[in-house]
Amino acid sequence: MFKSGFVTIIGRPNVGKSTLMNSMIGEKISIMSDKPQTTRNKIRTVYTDDEAQIIFLDTPGIHKAKNRLGEFMNYEINTALEGIDVLVMLTDEFDKIGPGDEFIIEKIKGLKAKKILAINKTDKASKESALKIAGEFGKLDVFDDILPMSALNNTGVDLLIKLIIQYLEPGPMYFPSDYITDRPERFVVSEIIREKALLYLREEVPHGIAVEIEEMKERKDRKNKDLVDIRANILCERKSHKSIIIGKDGRKIKGIGKSAREDIENILGSHVNLQLFVKVSENWRNNNYLLKILGYDKNDSR
Repeated sequence: MFKSGFVTIIGRPNVGKSTLMNSMIGEKISIMSDKPQTTRNKIRTVYTDDEAQIIFLDTPGIHKAKNRLGEFMNYEINTALEGIDVLVMLTDEFDKIGPGDEFIIEKIKGLKAKKILAINKTDKASKESALKIAGEFGKLDVFDDILPMSALNNTGVDLLIKLIIQYLEPGPMYFPSDYITDRPERFVVSEIIREKALLYLREEVPHGIAVEIEEMKERKDRKNKDLVDIRANILCERKSHKSIIIGKDGRKIKGIGKSAREDIENILGSHVNLQLFVKVSENWRNNNYLLKILGYDKNDSR
């Protein structure tokens, strides 16, 4: 009997939600970084095997909104909790249950969905610590299952998928079996560029950048092979940030472009001509017009 359903992954910033989802899907859809609040949109991906189809929603980390972008991110979280079958809360706490996790638990404990707590990053903690914190969470009587795991090392991921399927009801295949995400290629490309920028830039820059795909066209090169021309703008809020992004003699933006191009070519399956530019747009995180262009718009949220 085939099963299907909707599953939301939730947690504090930087607990490994995107790493977990990419590991379950087997493809790089959500960007990964050690910077908090890397994910800004609700990302929908699809896992399908012979038994079931799981539609996953990866959400931004829960945080206090400081601008309209932050408000949008929290809106994405709230809508991702509506009408779901299973909720996976991810944590990397090992000493005690912190205020961030306590806030999330208060938010989700009234949901009718089945709840699984995944204790991530066990590769960085002792078995005793993992068992102790699992016991602390178990006392709350909120979760139907608690699973220690490591998304980075792919430890416990298969078991998590089995637990999710166990809680799903019989249902149809909503998407074709080879379907991975409902996000358009332009979105995935912009996220890859932003990921590489996060990896290359200093601490004061990341939250103040966004990526706008200005042009994305397919054509044949001189050898009649597929080639995609991509022109993208990295937006930043200050002139001082622009020089940081470009780097001395343009080294930093060249590094961002080279690294991004390699990942984009793997996803698109063709050669890519990537041109990156840096534009200063002060206070873009509170600019409704720019937020809509960049895909951070509640009316267009899926």
